Amino acid sequence: MNHIETDYLIIGSGAVGMAFADTLFHETTARMVIVDRHHGPGGHWNDAYPFVRLHQPSSFYGVNSKQLGGNGRDHNRLNLGMTERASSAEIVSYYEALMIQMVDSGRVQYLPMSNVQPHAPGESTLTVQSILSGALTQVSVANKVVDTTYLNTAVPSTHPPKYQIGAGVTCVPLNALAKLRLTPTGYVVVGAGKTGIDACLWLLENGVPPEMICWIMPRDSWFQNRANIQSGDDFFLSTFGAMAAQFEAVAAADSVPDLLQRLEASEQLLRLDPAVEPRMYHAAVVSKAELAELRRIKNIVRMGRVQRIDADCITLARGTAPMLATHLVVDCSASAAEARPAKPVFAGNTITPQFIQAFQPTFSAALIAHVEATFTDEATKNKLCTPVPLPDTPLSWLTMQGASLNNRHAWNKAKLGGWIRECRLDGFTAMMDRVEEHETDKIAVMERMVTSLVKAVNKVPVLVDSAV
Repeated sequence: MNHIETDYLIIGSGAVGMAFADTLFHETTARMVIVDRHHGPGGHWNDAYPFVRLHQPSSFYGVNSKQLGGNGRDHNRLNLGMTERASSAEIVSYYEALMIQMVDSGRVQYLPMSNVQPHAPGESTLTVQSILSGALTQVSVANKVVDTTYLNTAVPSTHPPKYQIGAGVTCVPLNALAKLRLTPTGYVVVGAGKTGIDACLWLLENGVPPEMICWIMPRDSWFQNRANIQSGDDFFLSTFGAMAAQFEAVAAADSVPDLLQRLEASEQLLRLDPAVEPRMYHAAVVSKAELAELRRIKNIVRMGRVQRIDADCITLARGTAPMLATHLVVDCSASAAEARPAKPVFAGNTITPQFIQAFQPTFSAALIAHVEATFTDEATKNKLCTPVPLPDTPLSWLTMQGASLNNRHAWNKAKLGGWIRECRLDGFTAMMDRVEEHETDKIAVMERMVTSLVKAVNKVPVLVDSAV
């Protein structure tokens, strides 16, 4: 059996694992072993459908030390003029280049196509097994085990449907759409999250008439407006104007329903059908042009989750819908991240990265690594890295904002502002620092934001309590 000694064992070379490793690599002299079940770095991006793109700007994604993309503009008609969003191919290539750089340093060993065998919490010697050969490697860890798999990111290509498929029904993950050789008479898209949105948009953009699409939507969702989360100084007024509007809405709201109405009125949140009240919020991001395209689909089935699909009938939690055997079922029902209870990020010799900033997994991982490299007291580390709850219902918009604002306050008190200001994955703080005295329109927006921020922070627990 091979034996390796290291300072940190990082389980997972996906976006979170790579962001953590990159910060630790540049801020310490630590040795690292990175283990992953995939053939190359990038995690779930290796399994993603070929036409997927980030829902957020590339400038907010990846690792701190290496820019993703070139800060160009999107030429797609549905996102025209907005900040570029990397494709899965770009992201996988980006992580491959980064891993080569780290391995070439001699401080990082990469074990792809491998699994860490089950181990007890606190163990300092773990066993890694090659999926290909079965060979075992013992890894002795001097400092910490970093488990990036806790939230268990999933995509449909690796997770079969949870509903039953009857004889004669063809059900495929979204990946298969780009490889079709026979034309179905129609498409049944199962799932209303990011993947379902991408499936419907891709079909429509490639000339499929909306009449050929049946969209199974267990719950309608609130969407984030992509126009409000753009990076770069030329988007300053819209981006920070949106932040100000959000804080103002929280400060003025007298209930969560009232808050959602205010957020919709200012186009912070969007919904598919104005007549249907959304019961889900998973932080999916769309442009207004994409939303208009999705509204072309009229055959939307709102009867809860799918239980079973037969050649002539779709059975759902609250009824049935017609089905033809010649229709293709496109499964988009896997959850992006598993809804697990938050746990301490730092616990003995184990680090469990989670969201500590809403919607920003890579920034969160990079900051957790910086905290690990900078502070020694575990209680202090956990106070600076309080997990932000994952979204589910519309109330999640508020609870995520509240947790993120509380963390920001803690970071400021711990004097982490300088690091955040220089962090590529944050972006917004640096945008504020670049404002000059003559830019009075930008200063006015910042003043609006600051004025409403304190009121919003105080109002969040009041609104949450009213909803419980």
